[in-house]
Amino acid sequence: MEWVQTLRSFVNAVQLGSLSSAGRMLGRSPASVSRHITSLEDQLGTPLLKRSSRNIALTEAGELYYNQVEQILQQLSEANRSITQLHTKPQGILRVHSRMLVGQLMILPNLPRFLDKYPDITVDLVMSNNIAPVMEQGIDVDIRIGRLEDSSLIARKICDMQHSAVASPEYLLAHSEPKTPEDLRHHACIVDTNLQGQANWRFVDKGQTLSVHVSGPVRVNSPLSARDAALAGLGLALLPGYLADPLIASGKLVRVLSDYMQTGSRLQAVYPHRRHLAGKVRALIDHLVAWFEAHPI
Repeated sequence: MEWVQTLRSFVNAVQLGSLSSAGRMLGRSPASVSRHITSLEDQLGTPLLKRSSRNIALTEAGELYYNQVEQILQQLSEANRSITQLHTKPQGILRVHSRMLVGQLMILPNLPRFLDKYPDITVDLVMSNNIAPVMEQGIDVDIRIGRLEDSSLIARKICDMQHSAVASPEYLLAHSEPKTPEDLRHHACIVDTNLQGQANWRFVDKGQTLSVHVSGPVRVNSPLSARDAALAGLGLALLPGYLADPLIASGKLVRVLSDYMQTGSRLQAVYPHRRHLAGKVRALIDHLVAWFEAHPI
Protein backbone atom coordinates (compact mmCIF):
# COMPACT_ATOMS: atom_id res chain seq x y z
CA MET A 1 0.00 0.00 0.00
CA GLU A 2 3.03 2.27 -0.33
CA TRP A 3 1.56 3.91 -3.44
CA VAL A 4 -1.54 4.87 -1.48
CA GLN A 5 0.59 6.54 1.17
CA THR A 6 2.45 8.41 -1.57
CA LEU A 7 -0.80 9.67 -3.07
CA ARG A 8 -2.10 10.68 0.37
CA SER A 9 1.10 12.61 1.06
CA PHE A 10 0.55 14.59 -2.13
CA VAL A 11 -3.19 15.17 -1.61
CA ASN A 12 -2.85 16.14 2.06
CA ALA A 13 0.00 18.53 1.30
CA VAL A 14 -2.17 20.27 -1.29
CA GLN A 15 -5.25 20.38 0.96
CA LEU A 16 -3.38 21.62 4.04
CA GLY A 17 -1.03 23.95 2.19
CA SER A 18 2.24 22.71 3.66
CA LEU A 19 4.42 19.63 3.98
CA SER A 20 4.67 19.98 7.75
CA SER A 21 0.87 20.06 8.17
CA ALA A 22 0.54 17.02 5.93
CA GLY A 23 3.22 15.26 7.96
CA ARG A 24 1.40 15.94 11.23
CA MET A 25 -1.84 14.54 9.80
CA LEU A 26 -0.10 11.42 8.48
CA GLY A 27 2.19 10.95 11.48
CA ARG A 28 5.34 11.53 9.41
CA SER A 29 8.10 14.09 9.18
CA PRO A 30 7.92 16.84 6.53
CA ALA A 31 11.03 15.28 4.95
CA SER A 32 9.23 11.96 4.58
CA VAL A 33 6.26 13.66 2.93
CA SER A 34 8.62 15.54 0.61
CA ARG A 35 10.36 12.29 -0.39
CA HIS A 36 7.02 10.69 -1.25
CA ILE A 37 6.02 13.62 -3.46
CA THR A 38 9.45 13.76 -5.13
CA SER A 39 9.22 10.04 -5.87
CA LEU A 40 5.79 10.60 -7.40
CA GLU A 41 7.09 13.47 -9.55
CA ASP A 42 10.04 11.32 -10.71
CA GLN A 43 7.67 8.51 -11.63
CA LEU A 44 5.42 10.86 -13.62
CA GLY A 45 8.30 12.77 -15.16
CA THR A 46 6.92 16.20 -14.30
CA PRO A 47 6.80 18.52 -11.27
CA LEU A 48 3.47 18.60 -9.42
CA LEU A 49 4.23 21.28 -6.84
CA LYS A 50 5.99 24.63 -6.75
CA ARG A 51 7.79 24.76 -3.40
CA SER A 52 8.94 27.80 -1.47
CA SER A 53 10.08 28.30 2.10
CA ARG A 54 6.58 29.38 3.14
CA ASN A 55 4.08 27.56 0.98
CA ILE A 56 3.41 25.22 -1.89
CA ALA A 57 1.35 25.63 -5.06
CA LEU A 58 0.16 23.28 -7.76
CA THR A 59 1.68 23.29 -11.21
CA GLU A 60 -0.66 22.87 -14.18
CA ALA A 61 0.11 19.14 -14.26
CA GLY A 62 -0.27 19.00 -10.47
CA GLU A 63 -3.74 20.52 -10.59
CA LEU A 64 -4.89 18.02 -13.21
CA TYR A 65 -3.38 15.13 -11.26
CA TYR A 66 -4.74 16.31 -7.91
CA ASN A 67 -8.34 16.53 -9.17
CA GLN A 68 -8.27 12.92 -10.34
CA VAL A 69 -6.25 11.40 -7.51
CA GLU A 70 -8.37 13.10 -4.83
CA GLN A 71 -11.46 11.37 -6.28
CA ILE A 72 -9.65 8.02 -6.39
CA LEU A 73 -8.71 8.30 -2.71
CA GLN A 74 -12.30 9.21 -1.82
CA GLN A 75 -13.56 6.13 -3.65
CA LEU A 76 -10.95 3.96 -1.97
CA SER A 77 -11.92 5.31 1.46
CA GLU A 78 -15.59 4.67 0.67
CA ALA A 79 -14.80 1.10 -0.39
CA ASN A 80 -12.83 0.46 2.81
CA ARG A 81 -15.54 2.05 4.91
CA SER A 82 -18.24 -0.07 3.25
CA ILE A 83 -16.43 -3.26 4.20
CA THR A 84 -15.76 -2.05 7.75
CA GLN A 85 -19.39 -1.07 8.28
CA LEU A 86 -20.56 -4.56 7.38
CA HIS A 87 -19.51 -5.34 10.95
CA THR A 88 -20.42 -2.00 12.55
CA LYS A 89 -23.90 -1.32 13.86
CA PRO A 90 -25.21 2.18 13.00
CA GLN A 91 -26.02 4.12 16.15
CA GLY A 92 -26.24 7.56 17.71
CA ILE A 93 -28.19 10.75 16.99
CA LEU A 94 -28.92 11.32 13.31
CA ARG A 95 -29.70 14.97 12.51
CA VAL A 96 -31.84 15.21 9.38
CA HIS A 97 -33.15 18.36 7.71
CA SER A 98 -35.87 18.57 5.09
CA ARG A 99 -38.51 20.91 3.78
CA MET A 100 -41.82 20.69 5.62
CA LEU A 101 -43.68 18.77 2.93
CA VAL A 102 -40.81 16.37 2.25
CA GLY A 103 -40.49 15.62 5.95
CA GLN A 104 -44.21 15.13 6.52
CA LEU A 105 -44.99 13.05 3.44
CA MET A 106 -41.75 11.23 2.66
CA ILE A 107 -39.52 10.94 5.73
CA LEU A 108 -41.89 10.58 8.70
CA PRO A 109 -43.91 7.72 7.12
CA ASN A 110 -40.60 5.85 6.60
CA LEU A 111 -39.24 6.29 10.12
CA PRO A 112 -41.09 3.40 11.81
CA ARG A 113 -39.55 0.85 9.42
CA PHE A 114 -36.15 2.52 9.64
CA LEU A 115 -36.09 2.63 13.46
CA ASP A 116 -37.30 -0.95 13.70
CA LYS A 117 -34.25 -1.92 11.66
CA TYR A 118 -31.85 0.41 13.52
CA PRO A 119 -33.10 0.72 17.12
CA ASP A 120 -29.81 2.29 18.29
CA ILE A 121 -30.34 5.38 16.12
CA THR A 122 -32.24 8.44 17.35
CA VAL A 123 -33.55 10.66 14.55
CA ASP A 124 -33.57 14.44 15.15
CA LEU A 125 -35.70 15.67 12.23
CA VAL A 126 -35.60 19.44 11.61
CA MET A 127 -38.15 20.67 9.07
CA SER A 128 -38.18 24.14 7.51
CA ASN A 129 -38.72 25.63 4.08
CA ASN A 130 -35.18 26.96 3.89
CA ILE A 131 -32.06 25.29 2.56
CA ALA A 132 -30.17 24.07 5.62
CA PRO A 133 -26.60 25.32 6.11
CA VAL A 134 -25.47 21.72 6.50
CA MET A 135 -21.88 22.44 7.41
CA GLU A 136 -22.75 25.08 10.02
CA GLN A 137 -25.64 23.57 11.98
CA GLY A 138 -24.33 20.06 12.49
CA ILE A 139 -26.85 18.56 10.08
CA ASP A 140 -25.82 15.04 9.08
CA VAL A 141 -27.98 14.87 5.97
CA ASP A 142 -30.41 17.20 4.18
CA ILE A 143 -33.17 15.59 2.09
CA ARG A 144 -33.75 18.02 -0.79
CA ILE A 145 -35.62 18.38 -4.02
CA GLY A 146 -33.75 19.92 -6.95
CA ARG A 147 -30.19 20.60 -8.00
CA LEU A 148 -27.18 20.84 -5.69
CA GLU A 149 -25.66 24.32 -5.84
CA ASP A 150 -22.97 24.02 -3.14
CA SER A 151 -19.91 22.21 -4.51
CA SER A 152 -18.57 21.64 -0.98
CA LEU A 153 -21.36 19.12 -0.39
CA ILE A 154 -22.06 15.69 -1.82
CA ALA A 155 -25.44 14.61 -3.21
CA ARG A 156 -26.80 11.11 -3.73
CA LYS A 157 -29.99 10.57 -5.69
CA ILE A 158 -32.82 8.93 -3.76
CA CYS A 159 -35.35 8.89 -6.59
CA ASP A 160 -36.74 10.82 -9.54
CA MET A 161 -40.15 12.40 -9.04
CA GLN A 162 -42.57 12.80 -11.92
CA HIS A 163 -45.06 15.64 -12.17
CA SER A 164 -48.56 15.72 -13.65
CA ALA A 165 -50.54 18.62 -15.06
CA VAL A 166 -53.95 18.41 -13.43
CA ALA A 167 -57.24 20.27 -13.12
CA SER A 168 -60.55 19.72 -11.37
CA PRO A 169 -63.44 18.17 -13.36
CA GLU A 170 -65.36 21.42 -12.80
CA TYR A 171 -62.60 23.52 -14.37
CA LEU A 172 -62.44 21.24 -17.41
CA LEU A 173 -66.22 21.41 -17.84
CA ALA A 174 -66.01 25.18 -18.03
CA HIS A 175 -62.91 25.28 -20.27
CA SER A 176 -61.68 23.23 -23.20
CA GLU A 177 -59.13 20.61 -22.15
CA PRO A 178 -55.61 21.44 -23.38
CA LYS A 179 -54.47 19.06 -26.11
CA THR A 180 -50.85 20.22 -26.41
CA PRO A 181 -48.54 22.03 -24.00
CA GLU A 182 -48.85 25.18 -26.10
CA ASP A 183 -52.59 25.26 -25.26
CA LEU A 184 -51.63 26.08 -21.66
CA ARG A 185 -50.91 29.65 -22.74
CA HIS A 186 -54.69 30.12 -23.04
CA HIS A 187 -55.53 28.60 -19.63
CA ALA A 188 -55.46 29.79 -16.06
CA CYS A 189 -52.41 28.07 -14.56
CA ILE A 190 -51.52 28.04 -10.87
CA VAL A 191 -47.88 29.03 -10.51
CA ASP A 192 -45.97 27.46 -7.62
CA THR A 193 -43.07 29.81 -6.90
CA ASN A 194 -41.22 27.00 -5.09
CA LEU A 195 -41.28 24.83 -8.21
CA GLN A 196 -38.04 24.69 -10.15
CA GLY A 197 -38.70 26.78 -13.24
CA GLN A 198 -41.79 28.28 -11.59
CA ALA A 199 -43.87 29.61 -14.49
CA ASN A 200 -41.99 27.61 -17.14
CA TRP A 201 -43.52 24.15 -17.23
CA ARG A 202 -41.49 21.48 -19.00
CA PHE A 203 -42.85 18.60 -21.03
CA VAL A 204 -41.35 15.86 -23.19
CA ASP A 205 -42.53 15.27 -26.76
CA LYS A 206 -40.82 12.48 -28.73
CA GLY A 207 -37.69 12.79 -26.64
CA GLN A 208 -37.53 16.58 -26.92
CA THR A 209 -38.05 18.83 -23.90
CA LEU A 210 -40.57 21.62 -24.34
CA SER A 211 -40.76 24.62 -22.03
CA VAL A 212 -44.04 26.54 -21.93
CA HIS A 213 -44.47 29.81 -20.09
CA VAL A 214 -47.74 29.77 -18.13
CA SER A 215 -49.64 32.36 -16.13
CA GLY A 216 -52.83 32.72 -14.17
CA PRO A 217 -54.63 34.64 -11.46
CA VAL A 218 -53.13 32.65 -8.58
CA ARG A 219 -49.53 32.23 -7.44
CA VAL A 220 -48.67 30.14 -4.38
CA ASN A 221 -45.47 29.12 -2.63
CA SER A 222 -46.08 25.44 -1.90
CA PRO A 223 -47.28 22.36 -3.80
CA LEU A 224 -49.96 21.79 -1.15
CA SER A 225 -51.42 25.22 -1.90
CA ALA A 226 -51.20 24.54 -5.65
CA ARG A 227 -53.07 21.29 -5.08
CA ASP A 228 -55.79 23.02 -3.05
CA ALA A 229 -56.15 25.77 -5.65
CA ALA A 230 -56.59 23.15 -8.37
CA LEU A 231 -59.20 21.34 -6.28
CA ALA A 232 -61.04 24.64 -5.90
CA GLY A 233 -61.24 24.97 -9.68
CA LEU A 234 -58.92 27.96 -9.93
CA GLY A 235 -56.92 26.52 -12.82
CA LEU A 236 -54.40 23.89 -13.86
CA ALA A 237 -51.54 22.94 -11.59
CA LEU A 238 -48.29 21.05 -12.06
CA LEU A 239 -48.07 18.68 -9.10
CA PRO A 240 -45.60 16.01 -7.98
CA GLY A 241 -46.94 12.50 -8.28
CA TYR A 242 -47.12 11.88 -4.55
CA LEU A 243 -49.72 14.68 -4.29
CA ALA A 244 -51.51 14.24 -7.61
CA ASP A 245 -51.84 10.47 -7.97
CA PRO A 246 -54.23 9.78 -5.04
CA LEU A 247 -56.54 12.60 -6.15
CA ILE A 248 -56.46 11.44 -9.77
CA ALA A 249 -57.37 7.92 -8.63
CA SER A 250 -60.30 9.28 -6.60
CA GLY A 251 -61.56 11.44 -9.49
CA LYS A 252 -61.10 14.72 -7.63
CA LEU A 253 -58.47 15.80 -10.15
CA VAL A 254 -57.99 14.91 -13.80
CA ARG A 255 -54.59 14.45 -15.44
CA VAL A 256 -54.23 16.39 -18.69
CA LEU A 257 -51.59 16.23 -21.41
CA SER A 258 -50.85 12.63 -20.49
CA ASP A 259 -49.25 12.09 -23.93
CA TYR A 260 -46.55 14.58 -22.96
CA MET A 261 -44.62 13.18 -20.05
CA GLN A 262 -43.81 16.00 -17.65
CA THR A 263 -40.20 16.27 -16.60
CA GLY A 264 -39.89 15.92 -12.86
CA SER A 265 -37.39 16.78 -10.19
CA ARG A 266 -34.96 14.77 -8.11
CA LEU A 267 -35.17 13.85 -4.44
CA GLN A 268 -31.65 13.61 -3.09
CA ALA A 269 -29.67 13.30 0.09
CA VAL A 270 -27.07 16.03 0.62
CA TYR A 271 -24.31 15.72 3.18
CA PRO A 272 -20.95 17.32 4.02
CA HIS A 273 -17.79 16.32 2.22
CA ARG A 274 -16.18 13.88 4.66
CA ARG A 275 -13.55 11.23 4.34
CA HIS A 276 -15.86 8.69 6.00
CA LEU A 277 -19.64 8.77 5.67
CA ALA A 278 -21.16 7.84 9.03
CA GLY A 279 -22.93 4.49 9.13
CA LYS A 280 -26.12 6.07 10.46
CA VAL A 281 -26.25 8.46 7.46
CA ARG A 282 -25.64 5.71 4.93
CA ALA A 283 -28.25 3.54 6.65
CA LEU A 284 -30.94 6.21 6.23
CA ILE A 285 -30.03 6.98 2.63
CA ASP A 286 -29.97 3.29 1.68
CA HIS A 287 -33.33 2.81 3.41
CA LEU A 288 -34.95 5.69 1.50
CA VAL A 289 -33.45 4.59 -1.83
CA ALA A 290 -34.77 1.05 -1.37
CA TRP A 291 -38.20 2.29 -0.33
CA PHE A 292 -38.69 4.61 -3.27
CA GLU A 293 -37.37 2.00 -5.70
CA ALA A 294 -40.22 -0.21 -4.52
CA HIS A 295 -42.73 2.67 -4.36
CA PRO A 296 -42.03 5.12 -7.24
CA ILE A 297 -43.44 8.62 -6.92
